[in-house]
Amino acid sequence: MTTQAHTPPLLAAEGLTVRRALDGVTVLPPVDLSVGSGRVLAVTGPSGAGKSTLLRALLDVLPDGLHRSAGAVRWNGATVPQGRAARRWRRARSGWLGQDPAAALHPLWRVDRLIGEEFTGDAAARAQRVESLMEGLGLPPLLAARRAGELSGGQAQRVALARALCADPDLLVLDEPTSALDRAAAGLVADAVRSRRGVPGRCVVLVTHDAGFAADLADLTLPLGTGRRPPPGTGRRPSPGAASSAASGAAPSTAPGAAPGAAPGPALRAAPAGKPPRPATPVPRAAPVLSARGLTLLTPDGTPLLDPCDLDLPTGGWLAVTGPSGSGKTTLLHALAGRRPPADGHLLLHGRPLPAATRSRDRQTLRAVQLAGQDTVTELNPAHTAVRSVARPLKVFHGMTAAARRDRARELLESVGLPADLSGRRPGALSGGQRRRVVLARALAAGPDVLLLDEPTAGLDPDSARGVLDLLDRLREGGPAVLTVTHDPHTAARADHVLHLTGRRLAPRPPAAHDQPHDARTEHSGVRQHHQHQHHR
Repeated sequence: MTTQAHTPPLLAAEGLTVRRALDGVTVLPPVDLSVGSGRVLAVTGPSGAGKSTLLRALLDVLPDGLHRSAGAVRWNGATVPQGRAARRWRRARSGWLGQDPAAALHPLWRVDRLIGEEFTGDAAARAQRVESLMEGLGLPPLLAARRAGELSGGQAQRVALARALCADPDLLVLDEPTSALDRAAAGLVADAVRSRRGVPGRCVVLVTHDAGFAADLADLTLPLGTGRRPPPGTGRRPSPGAASSAASGAAPSTAPGAAPGAAPGPALRAAPAGKPPRPATPVPRAAPVLSARGLTLLTPDGTPLLDPCDLDLPTGGWLAVTGPSGSGKTTLLHALAGRRPPADGHLLLHGRPLPAATRSRDRQTLRAVQLAGQDTVTELNPAHTAVRSVARPLKVFHGMTAAARRDRARELLESVGLPADLSGRRPGALSGGQRRRVVLARALAAGPDVLLLDEPTAGLDPDSARGVLDLLDRLREGGPAVLTVTHDPHTAARADHVLHLTGRRLAPRPPAAHDQPHDARTEHSGVRQHHQHQHHR
């Protein structure tokens, strides 16, 4: 009896190595991988381990300054050459969702055009395919006519995924596909990936820091950043803790001399975050550092996002805002920061009027309210190194000398967990998690009274995320008040209070989230909704 010929893996890489062109430094040590037909491979590891670089090396889309110095990529047993041949293979075989999807979508194109661009059927079939994908990923039909620049981070991420899925590619490559999503939306993404498992001629390679996501979906795991060359996948499903153990890199260093302690008690009285109580030390109630009165938010096309409400953020307080993707959380931060003035209402800083738009704010008020935004690609100047980006606020707001601000910028970068040897790199040579920490360090450099953070731990491994949250907890003792938008329950649990934005209302977290009754907390909350104005919106 003859034995059946060995079937080659659908996707394979052997000794894949990436180096920097400028100095030859190895960015990705040699990696082998093997993904069979109908299989899902999850790539895990700490931030900066080279996960995104591996995906880009597989597709031959490395950024300028990096090159594949060794190794080969094979598809169905045949070598995929680099350059033009790789481009043809990529267009014919793959669907790609990068780590910064909003930056990859043309801001002026309609959503339906973006999703269906690569579809080869007729117009009616294309429209049906786009509608089906949007429904499956929880994107409302009205979004089809919106421009990409009008989407929230979570909506942009799902539009980019729908775009990657539209032509039903043989190879689906996803970089942190759930980083900007709430739990319900992440579940829809998981369903989309799960539907491809076991399908002949299809395979998926994804990068994730979400241990549950990897354990639920992946047939194989490939841990990077372990200090040794990882072997090809063995075909075993990962255990629920596999991704967490793979992401056990060193935690970021913290600000020297900083000591943890109880933060001032906030005046905002929303629902507790469910974390362990702080030491019961009587603390006088702090006055609000930032207030909003009658704050009303609209999308660029005039769709209501938030009905009029009042909001108070006390000195040293930490408030987390949660809510579904697209509910208006990022718009709320941008309104407070002056990037997108609210449709109605006014802001107060230390009890004094705060101009709604950044162009109307003076240097002192610009310094006082700092935003670390979610889209790290557009937040950072691609021509500036990390240390230069962080040093700029030290010059603009504090007039420090070149030498002093360079030293201080490096201290700030190290405090958020970015090693000194990365401070001279530009954004294109940093991972998404590393860029996020540069954005945070730059905001801290201003010495703000209010720190607005949009998904500060997205794209970070658990240890790095914990280090950033520990730093924020220490900084706010006698330092800035913190307002965090997040989908991460661990981040929300660090806050003094958690508010939920949904249905155009900002209110204390629903009782189901904390297993506590919803009674006096709502009555005495520092967020007050103006019911009498809702009929005008």
